[in-house]
Amino acid sequence: MIVIGYSADPYGRAALEHGIAEAGRRGTTVLVINSTSGESYADPRFAAPAQLHDVEHLLQQSGIGYELSQPVGVDTARELLAAMERPDAELLVIGLRHRNPVGKLLLGSVAQQVLLDCPKPVLAVKPE
Repeated sequence: MIVIGYSADPYGRAALEHGIAEAGRRGTTVLVINSTSGESYADPRFAAPAQLHDVEHLLQQSGIGYELSQPVGVDTARELLAAMERPDAELLVIGLRHRNPVGKLLLGSVAQQVLLDCPKPVLAVKPE
């Protein structure tokens, strides 16, 4: 299984597309996780129903088996790392956005935490 950290932006779309392609090459399924901590009234990276419909449509067109999870009130990095503890999880795919060093220091970085703490391979991709 390929675990995909999805966000409703070009970085999440890149992760989704690369994760689907990787699952096709490996002949496996995907688990798409789109989570939010719920600390703000609106999280722009949390997929709205119409965006989630588009994600499901792309997954259905791919022909691969999939599971879609949208947990609320969780730490995104912890959620992705927990998914990677599953025995069938082979690879984690995340979108990587450029952040300056001060931004990383003040806001933290899901990507940085995942890259440092994931016990299995991580594929970090950027939109084209």
